Amino acid sequence: MFTEATPDIILNAYHHGIFPMAEDKDAVHYDFYRPELRGQLSIPDLHIPKKLLKQVQQAPYEIKINTDFVGVIDGCAGSYKGRESTWINKTIRDVFIELHKAGHAHSMEAWQGGELVGGLYGLGLGAVFCGESMFSTADNASKIALVHLCARLQKGGFTVLDTQFTNPHLEQFGIYEIPQEEYEVMIKTEMKKPTDFILTGLSEAILLEEYFSKS
Repeated sequence: MFTEATPDIILNAYHHGIFPMAEDKDAVHYDFYRPELRGQLSIPDLHIPKKLLKQVQQAPYEIKINTDFVGVIDGCAGSYKGRESTWINKTIRDVFIELHKAGHAHSMEAWQGGELVGGLYGLGLGAVFCGESMFSTADNASKIALVHLCARLQKGGFTVLDTQFTNPHLEQFGIYEIPQEEYEVMIKTEMKKPTDFILTGLSEAILLEEYFSKS
C-alpha cells in the first residue's frame, strides 16, 4: 500500500505494465495492480453501434483536448447514481494533474453550451494510450469522446489502446482481453515509438472524416 506518488514512480509503473488504483476516492492509500488479463480496444476497428455513429456524425458536442484536464479527472472521480465510488483518490488525482502538466496525460472533452459535460483521460506513452477513466453528464458524451479519441490516436500513430480491465460499458465497442504477459512484451517496443497526440492544425471534423474513410 502506498500513500505518496510522483510522476516518475507512476511512469515507471506503466512502463512495466502495472497501474495505480485506490479502494475508493476517500482512501488514503493506493496500490499497484497487474491483472492476469488486460482489456484492449482496437484503435482502427473500434466497433461503433449504428445509433451512436449517427449521433457522432450529428456533432452534438464541441470536442476539445487538454483544455480542462482537472475538470475531466474530477468528473471521473465524482459520485453518480450507479457509481457511488471510484478508485481515483486525492493522491492519484494530484499526480495525474502533474503528469498532464508535463505532457504525459491527456483529456478528451465534450462541451455543450460552454459546460464540460463528459470526457475521458489517459496517459500517452509512445504508441500506447493507457485509458484511465471516463464520465458523462449528457447523453453519450463520454462515448462520443471515445470515438474522437480513436480518430486522434490513429492519425497520431498510436497502436495500443489499453483499458486495463473490461466492463459492460465498453463491451459495445468490441473490447477484448490479452494475457498480461503478452501486454508487457508488446509495450516494450510500442512505448518507444514516436507519436503525436496534439496534431496541431487538424480539426476534430477532419480527424473523424479520415478515420471513417479508413474504417
